[in-house]
Amino acid sequence: MTTKLLTITGPTACGKTSLAAELAYQLGGEIISADSRQVFRGMDIGSGKDLADYHIHGTDIPYHLIDIHDAGYEYNVYQFMNDFIASFNDIVSRGRQPILCGGTGMYIESVVKGYQLADAPIDPDFRRRMESFSDEELTARLAGYIKLHNHTDTESRDRLLRALEIQEYRLQHPEAYPHMPDVEHIIVGVAFPREMVIERIGIRLRQRLQESMIEEVKGLLESGVPEERLLRYGLEYRHVTRYLRGECTYDEMYEKLYTDIRRFAKRQMTWFRRMERQGISIHWIDGTQSLDTKVCQVLSLFQEGD
Repeated sequence: MTTKLLTITGPTACGKTSLAAELAYQLGGEIISADSRQVFRGMDIGSGKDLADYHIHGTDIPYHLIDIHDAGYEYNVYQFMNDFIASFNDIVSRGRQPILCGGTGMYIESVVKGYQLADAPIDPDFRRRMESFSDEELTARLAGYIKLHNHTDTESRDRLLRALEIQEYRLQHPEAYPHMPDVEHIIVGVAFPREMVIERIGIRLRQRLQESMIEEVKGLLESGVPEERLLRYGLEYRHVTRYLRGECTYDEMYEKLYTDIRRFAKRQMTWFRRMERQGISIHWIDGTQSLDTKVCQVLSLFQEGD
């Protein structure tokens, strides 16, 4: 049975969470986070969890994949896919509507493309056996395993061989792969004019600093999270850690962080545009509209074809 999955995405500071929460309220849904840093406990302000947004109309909207690991834990897209599938199946089994919400492009793409991830090793014997086959024959073989929604796996012979290698490994080791549900995707992106995105980033950064973001990072360091790990988490955690180490002044930290968040938002849009070029449909809506208007637009898209 095919289940609709509504995805709300877009660059940072575009109001994804509040929109997703309102839609969850309207649809009887639950939210699955697609944010690479919100999985960590204690990383609340810097990762923008905005947990207050999940309480609307006197109701707490259930959410998943937030605060599931201690800060410092090594989390990756393979674990995300396992966790996503478990959360998705749980939500659907209770007759609720799953809504994926977040701006981590790799996580969104992994769900939309139905990545079947595992630590499949390189198989030299398999690759030698495939040497006599043409690219067209290999593509046809791959199409026998998976639906080819885009050209990513077939754009070069190396990618083609790797995709086939993974599928062969999957047949031999089914226990290593979670079963991806049959999903109909409705993907909605929230967009603002570039100037407004920059303004919103500045406003939110100032708010986070006023909400004790520096104290949050200091607390993580004092709790034993290694500095190197916080630096790797990037953006707020990287620059605030450097400030606490005395490597820059407050004003220098602010300016560098402000610049990096703006660059990050640009990279997010680049990722989403690449997804579109690969054939993934994203319905972009105007973020400057009222919340009610945006909700009505998304509900109309979601209900098409019912």
